[in-house]
Amino acid sequence: MRILIIEDDASLAQLLVYGLEEEAFSADVCADGLEGLTLALQDMHDLILLDRMLPGLPGEEILTRIRRNNIATPVIFITAIGDSAEKINGLDLGADDYLVKPFDIGELLARIRSVMRRSLHQPAATDLAFGDIYLSEKESKLTHRGKSFLIPKKESELLAYFLRNPGQVLSRMQIIGNVWGPHTEIEDGNLDNYIYLLRKKLNSLDTNVHIVTKHRQGYCLMIKGDSNVP
Repeated sequence: MRILIIEDDASLAQLLVYGLEEEAFSADVCADGLEGLTLALQDMHDLILLDRMLPGLPGEEILTRIRRNNIATPVIFITAIGDSAEKINGLDLGADDYLVKPFDIGELLARIRSVMRRSLHQPAATDLAFGDIYLSEKESKLTHRGKSFLIPKKESELLAYFLRNPGQVLSRMQIIGNVWGPHTEIEDGNLDNYIYLLRKKLNSLDTNVHIVTKHRQGYCLMIKGDSNVP
């Protein structure tokens, strides 16, 4: 497994290389954002460890550009910025996980294993439709009545899970396990934030599709006025 480390702290980068090579991973390192983007766009790595504050180009811009170019390589942000709003923003941009410095190499390795398990078991990207909305998973593009726009990757993954299970009440555990992965630690409030963001988008479209909260059960994607829901 080949990992790209984009990190300008030379001592930390060297520690990461040592820890990864101890686990039989191979690692490439660059300390500049522009060089990191060039390497990431070559799509030669199995995973990217990405710092947020870099010379040349910030980590957020690197991630945005590689996702815009349909590079699906898993990305883990490694950063000193640890507040919840920044974590959510990083995940919305398309990161697969977010690890705050300082961290233990053992935790990093566990996060890498978790992200790679999810990427191996994710269903193939496809096109999904329900009611009057249509989602292209590969592009994270939502279409309604002929108008299309891009939505953040994690919101797209969450909506795709609902679209695969329309009319079914999905528990919080089911949603988190299938969208974030069964072994991922996610703050409970993060799911509520993503549900809120999806609802806001659907409401802005004036679509007939909406997400209903079923008290103490979970959430359900349904057509407005449809009463055939458990």
